[in-house]
Amino acid sequence: MRSELELKKRYNRSKHHAWAGLGFLSVFLAITRFFSVSNLVSIPVTLILSSYIVISLIFTYRYREGLLLQEDVTLAEKEKLKLEKKRLKSELKTKKKENKN
Repeated sequence: MRSELELKKRYNRSKHHAWAGLGFLSVFLAITRFFSVSNLVSIPVTLILSSYIVISLIFTYRYREGLLLQEDVTLAEKEKLKLEKKRLKSELKTKKKENKN
């Protein structure tokens, strides 16, 4: 269970970093369109952000089992809640019967 939670956390963290890198790259490229930024600055920043995104995507791919586990855990939690609801409903029925008698 611990490793499953850790796998989910790592997947979510990697996915977050990949999206953040894409956001930063988009903002930086938009800035370079409106303001003149020398190639001496724009090329290294673009390469650094691009490599950051690629590394984050590799880690996202590496921990992709966390996504599958997340769906499985959600289904298991739903089943658990459904069973709990049935149990409470049956308890309520028995209490009503006891109160009638």
